[in-house]
Amino acid sequence: MRTLLMWLLVPLALATIVGAALLYPFGHEQKTGAAIGLHQKPVSAVVTGVQENCGEKCIAVTVRMTDGDANGQSITIPSPHGPGAPHFQLGDEVVLSYSGSQPQAAESYQIVDFQRGWSLVILAVLFAAAVLLLGRWQGLAALGALLLSFAVLVLFVMPSILAGENPLLVAVVGAGLIMFVVLYLTHGISARTSTAVLGTLVSLALIGVLGALFSAVSSLTGLDEDTINLVTVLGTDIDTRGLLLAGTLIGALGVLDDVTVTQTSAVWELRRANDKLTWRELFAAGSRIGRDHMSSVVNTLVMAYAGAALPLLLAISLAGRSLGEILTAQQIAQEIVRTLVGSIGLVAAIPVTTALAALVAVRQEVAPVAAPEPEPEPEPEPRTKTVKRAKPQPKPRPARIEGDLFIGYDPDKGPWERPSEPGARRAAPARPAPPARRRSSGSP
Repeated sequence: MRTLLMWLLVPLALATIVGAALLYPFGHEQKTGAAIGLHQKPVSAVVTGVQENCGEKCIAVTVRMTDGDANGQSITIPSPHGPGAPHFQLGDEVVLSYSGSQPQAAESYQIVDFQRGWSLVILAVLFAAAVLLLGRWQGLAALGALLLSFAVLVLFVMPSILAGENPLLVAVVGAGLIMFVVLYLTHGISARTSTAVLGTLVSLALIGVLGALFSAVSSLTGLDEDTINLVTVLGTDIDTRGLLLAGTLIGALGVLDDVTVTQTSAVWELRRANDKLTWRELFAAGSRIGRDHMSSVVNTLVMAYAGAALPLLLAISLAGRSLGEILTAQQIAQEIVRTLVGSIGLVAAIPVTTALAALVAVRQEVAPVAAPEPEPEPEPEPRTKTVKRAKPQPKPRPARIEGDLFIGYDPDKGPWERPSEPGARRAAPARPAPPARRRSSGSP
């Protein structure tokens, strides 16, 4: 099974690398700034005064420039005042737009934005700290994968599209690079990760086919306000429909990774918990888990697109048009196509990934679940030694002496009689004299 996965994924990985090499604009120098007609330059400044004597809906903002051709000089710039207009306070760090004509003239500058670098840096540090605190080494790998994903977008996807390459092909190759790098770097090289990669590739292919089909059937051009401005500035022909599909693929990639990795891990853990499960039983159990995951993921994708297009939805709703006209408008219809195509890909990723994971898992050796180590018993507290005092032993009683100590009374001789005088001793009975020895006549 590992060999089969290798034969399936290695050619796809090589094709992704070759595609990146062919689509990358080697030797192409993209014109920027004044070279393409953008004469506005950003200049940093600090607000030093605010006066409300400019007019009815106008305030005069005095700023001191901290860089640019007129570094250190102060100018007063009129700014709109009222609902929806920015509010300025002393010490605010702002960004000016300089037209490049007269550095000393206030008419050459316009306040366009606030400086927010430090706040974003603090937020990024908090995010990294939270990921590292929970994920530890795997969290560090996830942060590295995130940085590599941004690198692919900035160093490959954007330059290739600006150089005139097909946006859909660029998005497919870029999504492949991000997928291989992120999944293998975050979850390691294993059969489980390879199964998730294969499921993600199948779902991405389905999203690309459905997106191309329904964008053509729905006559979507991909020309919204931002795209029109981009085409006007570049002055080159860009496949705007392909740009729409590229955004759909890249937007769905992050959610696809979540679905495929979760389903693969669920199947592996089911197999580990019960190695007697067959392929059908693993697939059925994993599908039940996937159904709960599917409802939340689809709702997440819909809410993400709706939140991004919320100002547009509010603006169109004020036009007094019917619901059908609003939903079929160009800017709304392309968001609907993105949402539904991406959701179909997510729904399809669940059974596809679950089936692949079940096929691979039943052929893998199950690692025994490590038994939790018993907690060491707490050492008994040392007991204070108490010295026991020996109990006083009773003195042994002397043996009973029978008879009279003075007269030597013996019970066998009859009853005892106390002598009349206390000091007198009872006379012992006279013993008969021993008989005399008879002499024989023949003895001397």
